[in-house]
Amino acid sequence: MKIGLRLLGLAALLVLVFAPCAYAADVTGTWKGSFDLEGTDVPIAMHLTAAGDAVTGTVERPGAPVAEIHDGKVTDDSLVFWITTEYEGATYKLVFKGKIADGQIEFVFGTDDGSWGTTLTAKKSADADKPAGPDANGTWKGAFDFQGSSVPLTFHLKAEAGVLTGTVEGLPSGVTEIKEGKLDGDSISFSVMTEYQGSPVKLVYKGKLAAGEIKFVFGTEDGSWGTEMSAAKV
Repeated sequence: MKIGLRLLGLAALLVLVFAPCAYAADVTGTWKGSFDLEGTDVPIAMHLTAAGDAVTGTVERPGAPVAEIHDGKVTDDSLVFWITTEYEGATYKLVFKGKIADGQIEFVFGTDDGSWGTTLTAKKSADADKPAGPDANGTWKGAFDFQGSSVPLTFHLKAEAGVLTGTVEGLPSGVTEIKEGKLDGDSISFSVMTEYQGSPVKLVYKGKLAAGEIKFVFGTEDGSWGTEMSAAKV
């Protein structure tokens, strides 16, 4: 009798250990759809990356900067996150709540204060790994004029979910790590620390990204010096 009870207890334990667990749906990839805005069909693309139940990524639509996802979370078949966007000069917080099933996400989303809302069906796209916005990844080379001398620079850039990292070569400090890097649509910004005549100097870069070229305006953080340059992808 005791042996039978032991076997029964062991069987129950094995059932608990090996029973199927509820896993959150896989949302990693690119999701595309459209929503109605005052009678206009507005396309939208979401580039999502899931790690456990946390979700990061970006949302993009025509005529608006790429928006970074905040507080993204996936639980079973539910997905929630929020972004900020601008409309007619004002900034709004948009909250997305979605249900995931059969390769699509049914969203209800709108302003945080409830003053506006709509629905959206987003379907998983074949180009799931396509990066959001223009492609800043790679090596870029150019030169700028400094007191009549041409100074070559090389930028090694990596962009992921709106965050820009990498290095700059050619400044007096040698290979310099990029700080505070951001990619927002076709706009690039970052800073680097270098030196001039033995003193540390912070340089701030702002660039516009186009096909195979970045046009930079950059200079000291205090505005005491600045210049511009173009860098081509190599």
